[in-house]
Amino acid sequence: MNIAIVTGAGSGIGRAVAHRLNHDGYSVLVNDFRLEAAEKVAKEIGNKAKAFGGDVSKEKDVAAIVAACKSAFGDCTHLVNNAGHVHQSKFVDLEPEDFDRMIAVHLRGNFLMIRAVLKPMLKAGKGAIVNIASQLGQIGGMDLVHYSAAKAGIIGMTKSLAREVSAQGVRVNAGAPGPINTPLVMGLSDAWRKTKAAELPLGRFGEPEEVAATVAFLLSDQASLFVGQTIGPNSGDVML
Repeated sequence: MNIAIVTGAGSGIGRAVAHRLNHDGYSVLVNDFRLEAAEKVAKEIGNKAKAFGGDVSKEKDVAAIVAACKSAFGDCTHLVNNAGHVHQSKFVDLEPEDFDRMIAVHLRGNFLMIRAVLKPMLKAGKGAIVNIASQLGQIGGMDLVHYSAAKAGIIGMTKSLAREVSAQGVRVNAGAPGPINTPLVMGLSDAWRKTKAAELPLGRFGEPEEVAATVAFLLSDQASLFVGQTIGPNSGDVML
């Protein structure tokens, strides 16, 4: 039985991932710091989904999220660390609290969620984790130094953890989307979005469902040779 936790699943990429995994036969714990958003998505999915609110940067919230999954469906077998936060600022105007929040949601959040589900996966000798990074963690982004740094950290965390646990049956990979038509990206300035779109070889931003397909693949047994990889549905913004 495949049981997934998808964080930040109240909208955008997380919502699309939750729907795709349900389509693929998973039971899904839909998490978002906005409980009402999570509840809406869980209602869209139906009986094989449960909503639970919580901030992944807070240890008590993470424990409650994982406990809710176990109570509803059983131990988490597949984790998608998607919860994210975007804030646009030139570096000279960046305040320490802005930087700290970015790191808390992305790096601390990923760490806490993985720590909370990893031991049962290792005991079972199987499991899969996908961390949602960003192509900006690979190439950087104007007015997004703190965001890019957090996403680069996720890529490093993914590689290092994969080296620790892959031989024990738990695969860890990352998705590094380019700009996707989500509420987070649409919240950036019109000038930023116009400039970015012009840089893309594909000439367009992606859709959440296109990223969800990548995540579903990385979680599946079809991706059995993918370990510590960073896969980029990014409209050609990064080519490796």
